[in-house]
Amino acid sequence: MGHSIQIRILLLNEMEKLEKTLFRLEQGFELQFRLGPTLQGKAVTVYTNYPFPGEAFNREKFRSLEWENPTEREDDSDKYCKLNLQQAGSFQYYFLQGNEKSGGGYIVVDPILRVGADNHVLPLDCVTLQTFLAKCMGPFDEWESRLRVAKESGYNVIHFTPLQTLGLSRSCYSLADQLELNPDFSRPNKKYTWTDVGQLVEKLKKEWNILCITDVVYNHTATKSQWLQEHPESAYNLVNSPHLKPAWVLDRALWHLSCDVADGKYKERGVAALIENDHQMNCIRKIIWEDIFPKIHLWEFFQVDVDKAVEQFRGLLTQENRKTTKPDPKQHLKIIQDPEYRRLGCTVDMNVALATFIPHDNGPAAINECCSWFQKRIEELNSEKHQLMNYHQEQAVNCLLGNVFYERLAGHGPKLGPVTRKHPLVTRYFTFPFEEMPLSTEESMIHVPNKACFLMAHNGWVMGDDPLRNFAEPGSDVYLRRELICWGDSVKLRYGKKPEDCPYLWAHMKKYTEITATYFQGVRLDNCHSTPLHVAEYMLDAARKLQPNLYVVAELFTGSEDLDNIFVTRLGISSLIREAMSAYDSHEEGRLVYRYGGEPVGSFVQPCLRPLMPAIAHALFMDVTHDNECPIVHRSAYDALPSSTIVSMACCASGSTKGYDELVPHQISVVSEERFYTKWNPTASPSNFGEVNFQSGIIAARCAINKLHQELGAKGFIQVYVDQVDEDIVAVTRHSPSIHQSVVSVSRTAFRNPKTSFYSKEVPQMCIPGKIEEVVLEARTVERNTEPYRKDANSINGMPNITVEIREHIQLNESKIVKQAGITTKGPNEYIQEIEFENLSPGSVIIFRVSLDPHAQAAVGILRNHLTQFSPHFKSGSLAVDNTDPILKIPFASIASKLTLAELNQVLYRCESEEQEDGGGCYNIPNWSSLKYAGLQGLMSILAEIRPKNDLGHPFCDNLRSGDWMIDYVSNRLISRSGTIAEVGKWLQAMFFYLKQIPRYLIPCYFDAILIGAYTTLLDIAWKQMSSFVQNGSTFVKHLSLGSVQMCGVGKSPSLPLLSPSLMDVPCRLNEITREKEQCCVSLAAGLPHFSSGIFRCWGRDTFIALRGLLLITGRYLEARNIILAFAGTLRHGLIPNLLGEGTYARYNCRDAVWWWLQCIQDYCKMVPNGLDILRCPVSRMYPTDDSAPLSAGTLDQPLFEVIQEAMQRHMQGIQFRERNAGPQIDRNMKDEGFNITAGVDEETGFVYGGNRLNCGTWMDKMGESDRARNKGIPATPRDGSAVEIVGLSKSAVRWLLELSQKNIFPYHEVTVKRHGKVVRVSYDEWNRKIQDNFEKLFYVSEDPSDVNEKHSNLVHKRGIYKDSYGASSPWCDYQLRPNFTIAMVVAPELFTTEKAWKALEIAGEKLLGPLGMKTLDPDDMVYCGTYDNALDNDNYSLAKGFNYHQGPLFFSLHF
Repeated sequence: MGHSIQIRILLLNEMEKLEKTLFRLEQGFELQFRLGPTLQGKAVTVYTNYPFPGEAFNREKFRSLEWENPTEREDDSDKYCKLNLQQAGSFQYYFLQGNEKSGGGYIVVDPILRVGADNHVLPLDCVTLQTFLAKCMGPFDEWESRLRVAKESGYNVIHFTPLQTLGLSRSCYSLADQLELNPDFSRPNKKYTWTDVGQLVEKLKKEWNILCITDVVYNHTATKSQWLQEHPESAYNLVNSPHLKPAWVLDRALWHLSCDVADGKYKERGVAALIENDHQMNCIRKIIWEDIFPKIHLWEFFQVDVDKAVEQFRGLLTQENRKTTKPDPKQHLKIIQDPEYRRLGCTVDMNVALATFIPHDNGPAAINECCSWFQKRIEELNSEKHQLMNYHQEQAVNCLLGNVFYERLAGHGPKLGPVTRKHPLVTRYFTFPFEEMPLSTEESMIHVPNKACFLMAHNGWVMGDDPLRNFAEPGSDVYLRRELICWGDSVKLRYGKKPEDCPYLWAHMKKYTEITATYFQGVRLDNCHSTPLHVAEYMLDAARKLQPNLYVVAELFTGSEDLDNIFVTRLGISSLIREAMSAYDSHEEGRLVYRYGGEPVGSFVQPCLRPLMPAIAHALFMDVTHDNECPIVHRSAYDALPSSTIVSMACCASGSTKGYDELVPHQISVVSEERFYTKWNPTASPSNFGEVNFQSGIIAARCAINKLHQELGAKGFIQVYVDQVDEDIVAVTRHSPSIHQSVVSVSRTAFRNPKTSFYSKEVPQMCIPGKIEEVVLEARTVERNTEPYRKDANSINGMPNITVEIREHIQLNESKIVKQAGITTKGPNEYIQEIEFENLSPGSVIIFRVSLDPHAQAAVGILRNHLTQFSPHFKSGSLAVDNTDPILKIPFASIASKLTLAELNQVLYRCESEEQEDGGGCYNIPNWSSLKYAGLQGLMSILAEIRPKNDLGHPFCDNLRSGDWMIDYVSNRLISRSGTIAEVGKWLQAMFFYLKQIPRYLIPCYFDAILIGAYTTLLDIAWKQMSSFVQNGSTFVKHLSLGSVQMCGVGKSPSLPLLSPSLMDVPCRLNEITREKEQCCVSLAAGLPHFSSGIFRCWGRDTFIALRGLLLITGRYLEARNIILAFAGTLRHGLIPNLLGEGTYARYNCRDAVWWWLQCIQDYCKMVPNGLDILRCPVSRMYPTDDSAPLSAGTLDQPLFEVIQEAMQRHMQGIQFRERNAGPQIDRNMKDEGFNITAGVDEETGFVYGGNRLNCGTWMDKMGESDRARNKGIPATPRDGSAVEIVGLSKSAVRWLLELSQKNIFPYHEVTVKRHGKVVRVSYDEWNRKIQDNFEKLFYVSEDPSDVNEKHSNLVHKRGIYKDSYGASSPWCDYQLRPNFTIAMVVAPELFTTEKAWKALEIAGEKLLGPLGMKTLDPDDMVYCGTYDNALDNDNYSLAKGFNYHQGPLFFSLHF
């Protein structure tokens, strides 16, 4: 937590494609790419088009990033490549595994906006934007007086609709010339230019602190654009898009129908020019089906000329030397579309026809019959096209009538009146710049290129369409099916896939973009969802070259967040427009506030270095956009104030549209509105139509809430809480997590007109936690005595009779909306102000500034002061006091540094059964589950999941807010222990004293902050007590080493047998009951949670498999020594026990534990300074003979080397016994024969062998348990005979003892046994050579099938591997590919020929290696099953009760 720079980590995972995931970052952040679990250890190269510092961005230019490895370790856990983000925009990354692309995505870096003469930063969340229709600004020299209204209203961004020359429709978005400033802005004697606009924009930025953005329209241009007549290839016309010809014919037919209806020609058939009812709509439908469709024969564009095709086919059949083509059942005759879309111009593949229809001879009759069948098939195909066209025509009629209904009959529609040529029955889909003529004559033009090129498709939008699909391209039937909501004064532009496809258009629009970026600080992408992505990318790249911190705003109507993200990530959109008008009630409006920005109140403190989390697009939340219908019409004038306040309280950019604040009671149409906006005049009267001031509409309140919005964004009020008080009242809280001050707005919406709808006078009481410092604002919408609204002819005027009463920065007792305020408590330490309202009428708002009560504020300050020892983040708002608990005056690191690793096990870990042994247990979270660990790790594991997502609704957080139970558990558990552990508990208790005094909603946040500070300190202390390998190791190594703390501990009662009293440095403690000194050696749990306590805690095999990694590698040498010697004391039958059972309940039923024990002794001697001393350490023998009763410690001591010799000698002699107490009392599943234990050394090979078919003496020890599946008592993997890893371990031990004996360190050179009544001596040298000489001969599965050493060649199913065993009772088991040979390879590499070893490892890597370990069996094996479920009990012999535990499931081993 010591980082000052903000670093985000993006984990790369195999085949993870994140193109639909939005990752937002800020300039100044560092982005680190790190390898996720699936890519660890693999050769990965990351590429990005983020440029080198100082280089220009080129979207197509990618560079590889260099990997950095700060620890310079072999593993990949700390390896990263990074980007220092100093440039705004969208940047792509991808990564390769070798030469194959494995994943990728995009990052979006936010722009830094600056305003003012001092160029100060305007954070995105501080944006308050207002939209102006440029054509309503009037002459340019009057703009400043009109724009001053925005300045006085507190806006800091102005959005202009396009300032270019408009088309004939006068729509703000139909541009006749993208490069020219609208001449309407000039005077007869003064022409204004882009330079003038730029100067004004710069003035607004520097003097008014206002930025300016404007629209860019890339989809279409005005129909009468002069440049389009010169470059018709820039549009979708019937030359470059012949697939539109059928749709054009239909469009012209409908135009002629419209003209006939306008001329009254269909009056007698029920369709007059004025359409007034459903009967007329049905008549239109009938006319289209009976008159139009039969006349234009649209299906012919998709059909084949039957006669022509049959004649061609006949000619091919009668050709001399005609080759007979063999029929291909995969090829069927189908219609090939005519690329020019001529009537009956389609064809079929004659080769397929000839292969399908084959005459039985060459006679005329056979030819005729064949042609007849061919003709019939063509007619069938034509009929299918006819049916498909009928389907399209049905949709076309439905869409057409739906459009007619909306435009002429719908109550919410424009009610266009009679059908005329200006207002036709339906909007035309195509241009027709020629004199009218009969339809048949018009159609002839579609095949004349110099005329057809001017028959261009209009633009529009398609409801519910895929925004990534261009609806004008081939493959789309939108125009034919009349699904387009068409804009009749716009032509859709056809860019193609790259600039070379339409050079003029790309160059023209690029110039347009550069003009915009030169003079404006940002752009709004109009109709972004219909803009081809590659076009927008190209244009925005050009814009950002001129305006690097371009503010990009867009409207998207994709209907999907995933699709939204594609546009946001590809284009680097800064803010997405979100509309409050989409809310159908106040509850939904409040939900949108919560959705579009901010963290939940009480969110966790996030570290500077943390994972990069997916984000939602930054919102520009607008109370109304210029495309929305008028909210006064759909709601009421009284709702303007409360809804704008709710929107303004969102933690994102906010905005509105000019006219909303003035209460203009109608939509200001982007097409038809020609009046000018009002000007600012502080002294104007409400009846003055052309001027406004603070007395107009809600302007005064708007100014106040805009300023508040900017303050909240600038001062870090980033947390949000929304409370739906009742159906109309919405309370929004913005909270600062650093100073814990809140601003609470209470808005009573008026979606229904208060004059005509009932609103209750009873307003619910509100409880606001903390102390109300002031009323920031209270405002009520009221009527005043002026003339009612009358629409002015020249100015866009609002309702003069409605305004707001406003009061700012007053004390609570001065409020006219609050009746009274009382103070109560919630719990022992949380103070609540109860607010009772009296004048919170519909259309009213009140905003409070709230602080914590002084007592809680002091507690927070003290907490933050003590937390600064962990992170400087808490310095702000901290409070230093002298009267805190003395223990808090000591740094936590000083207290905790006295903890031993064994004590850290108790502080950090301990599972349920370990705790229960001490009389406690893990904390249970009601309605969820218990913690996995009683120590801090149990809490931290959950918090690690909750924190990044701020999941404050999690039961864990709910439990913290509800009471102090968890808090007390954490400290009391530690205090109940003694020594330093208790001191740590007291420090936590002292911190929790202040934690309990803060509001409950803040407790999860500060509880986490306390724990994470303590936890990370404790981890550092643990690592400092470990070996230099760990201290200097990678993050991966350090976290692996925590397994040593997790698994190794001391319980209430000792798990290990007592060590010899004469042994030095044995840890002791005072028994709490007897008050006598007792040994307290660390023991190693075989597994958590099931093998962690009591007699089942320690198991020989598990202990010594893990001891090297958990104790020797970590430098815990004393604990390792004690465990080795404790187990040595239990040697019996020449074996180390499997289940230790504290020595007295030991089971000697495993063949491998003794060899793992010997390997650990060897490792100890080699790794520990003066490690050979252990050989002379006293071992207290519990069982000096096989049948002796257990002896107490110190009764019989032997040096360790004698115990080692005994183990070796007993194996050479041969071991055979029956387990004590054999039967269900010690193993309820074992069959009787399984209790018979055998082990020995083969005289010929030197291999250790043992076991039988009914026991399992190696680590693969799953015993069948299912009666139902009939596998009970059957080992899944008996591995009897000579198991490969035991042979390797024994070879390692023999070789080592040989070396020691040669140096006279080990006093024995041989083992002495009795065979056939004679004493036989076998030297370690001889034993070593036997194993060496026979291992590869008998274990290697040769790639030569004729190898004489292979006794069971018929069982071989993989060659070039090492057998898993030799001499098994079921010989096929020897040949199974398992990972065990790799153990032998590590401990006894001399057994392996290098070339053969590498080959075997390659096969193992291919077949067994998984992402996090090794499969236990080859997936090609017939008994392989990788899914393990011990709870499953069914009839499947191979699976029931987890029988397949070692038949495939992956194991992760850390021992070597």
